[in-house]
Amino acid sequence: MLSSELFRDCSALQDCAVKDSAHVTPGSRGDSVARIQRALVAIDAAAIDESEISQRLYGNTTAAAVLAYKRARDIVNRTYELTADNIVGKMTIVRLDNDMLELQRRIRGENFRKSARVF
Repeated sequence: MLSSELFRDCSALQDCAVKDSAHVTPGSRGDSVARIQRALVAIDAAAIDESEISQRLYGNTTAAAVLAYKRARDIVNRTYELTADNIVGKMTIVRLDNDMLELQRRIRGENFRKSARVF
């Protein structure tokens, strides 16, 4: 079960974490794509074309950002792949969720430390 603030209330991404048929692929559109894009920008400062972001479209730059993310973390399903692909499947969405949870913790910790200095 996905638990980051960005992903936990998105049923399409919850499905992606457990069903092969729910993978998010190039050409997809919608809220799930927008959330993936936000995560890639937050985690890796991915350069995703503004038109893809505004259309919530899994286009070429989103696909390139997914591929770069997966290559950097060696996310490869070795049962049928030799190299990373540009699809968000089970392994990728779980890793994105974990990375978002870590980012949330860091941000909360920094905000706490900043507010604690006031007192």
